[in-house]
Amino acid sequence: MNERPRAVVAGGSGFIGTALIADLRRRGYDVDRIGRSGPDARWGDQAEINALVDGADLLVNLAGKSVGCRYHDRNRNEIYRSRIETTLALHRAVGRAAQPPRLWLNASTGTIYRHAMDRPQTEAAGELGGGFSVDVARNWERVFSHGDLPRTRRVALRMAIVLGDDGALPMLRTAARFGLGGPEYDGWWLPHRRYRGIGPHPTTSRGVDHHTGGRQRFSWIHIDDVLAAVEFIDTRADLEGPVNLAVPATSDNTTLMAGLRRAVGARVGLPAPRWLLEIGMLVLRQESELVLKSRWVAPEKLLAAGFEFRHTDLEAALRDLA
Repeated sequence: MNERPRAVVAGGSGFIGTALIADLRRRGYDVDRIGRSGPDARWGDQAEINALVDGADLLVNLAGKSVGCRYHDRNRNEIYRSRIETTLALHRAVGRAAQPPRLWLNASTGTIYRHAMDRPQTEAAGELGGGFSVDVARNWERVFSHGDLPRTRRVALRMAIVLGDDGALPMLRTAARFGLGGPEYDGWWLPHRRYRGIGPHPTTSRGVDHHTGGRQRFSWIHIDDVLAAVEFIDTRADLEGPVNLAVPATSDNTTLMAGLRRAVGARVGLPAPRWLLEIGMLVLRQESELVLKSRWVAPEKLLAAGFEFRHTDLEAALRDLA
C-alpha cells in the first residue's frame, strides 16, 4: 500500500489556511500543523519543528500576525517579527532535514510592489516600493530565499487581496451595506510615521497621498483560485521564486465599490474623501493603505505556465461571496 504524502502547514488558522488544509486533504495529503499551540508542533520548539518538517513532502508557511490592524509600534513589530522568526525557524528545519520537503510554499504579498498606476507589476519587471508594508514583504522573502537548499524548490506566493469569507472583503461589504460604498479618494492627510520602514535596512515612504481620484488599481484573487494555484504550482517543477497570485485583468477602487453595492443591494454609496476615510479606518482599527494603495499585480509566471483562472470577473466573484 502506498503511503499518503504528508504536508506541513504553518500558521493555518486563518481563512486561507483553513481552506487550504481542507483542500490538501481532499487532494490526498495527510496534514500536520505548526502553530502557537500546535497541534503537531509549536513555535518556539525548534526540535518539534525539525522533526515534523523532516520527511514531509510539502511545506506551506502562512504564519504571521494579520495586517488588519493599526500600524502602531506594537503591531508593526509583531507583524514583522511573526513573519521573520517563523520563516527562519522553518528554514533551519529544512536545512537540517535528512529528507527535506520537495516544495516549500511561503506566503508573501503583492503589496511588495510600488504604488502603480502606469503599468502592471510582473515578477520579472515589477518594481519594489518603499515603507513599512514593502519592508515586511522584502525581508520576509529575503529570509525565505537565502542560503542553499538544493533539494527543496521554493516559491514565494505574492498574493493580491484574497476575496473570501474573511479578510478585507467583509469590512468593505459592511461599509457598502451602510451606504458608504462609494469610491475612496486619496488626498492630503495629517503626517504620521506608521508607514515608515522597518527591518535592518528600512526604506522610506511618503505615505499614500497620490490623488488617484478613486481609480487606484485593485488587484484581487478569489480564494478558489488561490487553492487552484497552489495545486498547479505543486505539480509544476519549473515554477520557483516569486509567483504573483492575482487575476490577469486588474480592476480599480471605483469599480470595486460599485460592484459591492450591487452585490449587497445598496442603492446609495457615498464617496469617501481621505479625511472621512481616515476617520472610518480609525473606528474600524484598519489602515487606509488597504484601499488607497494602487496595486497592479500581474500573474506573468502563472499565465506563461498555462494556469487558467476560474474567477476573472470581479462583480461575479463579489456576488458569489455575498
